[in-house]
Amino acid sequence: MQAIVRYFFKLLEILIVVFVVAMVVMVFGNVVLRYGFNSGISISDEMSRYCFIWLTYVGAMVAMREGGHLGVDSLIKHLGLRGKKVCLFMSECLMLMCNGLFFLGTYKMHDLQVTSISPVVGISMIWIYGIGYVVGIVMGIINLRVIYRLLMGTITESELLQVVETEGLADAEKQLKEAKA
Repeated sequence: MQAIVRYFFKLLEILIVVFVVAMVVMVFGNVVLRYGFNSGISISDEMSRYCFIWLTYVGAMVAMREGGHLGVDSLIKHLGLRGKKVCLFMSECLMLMCNGLFFLGTYKMHDLQVTSISPVVGISMIWIYGIGYVVGIVMGIINLRVIYRLLMGTITESELLQVVETEGLADAEKQLKEAKA
């Protein structure tokens, strides 16, 4: 199962690269065509926009798995073990609820998006906004996994604080502690 998950997220990382390259090629090519040849490819504007939408959501899934989202730990790092567990549980439950709402919103808009056609490319808009299904499910599974590990007691204390500090911030805090001592 771990191998399947690893390959799935590796596929998502490859998709990110494909989307970025496609966007660069389409936008740069269109700029060259417009300024150099006084023409352009109208499909490239719309497709680069769609690539950006998918890039954002696919990147959010990868970042969530890697714990790369922003967070504030000002209060949580001063709490005891039980307080950290309660905060993590509440945080994961709120994120799970948001992912459920995201999935439900995509579901409720499904019929409208299926019948709505993009103006230039001519594809159903569900191909663009249907990413909400994937994001809601994948991120929800990640939330459920953290909640399960928390309830089973298999989560480590270092994982309770889900904010990853940058090197510069860690150095600044170290210097501040040395200055106070």
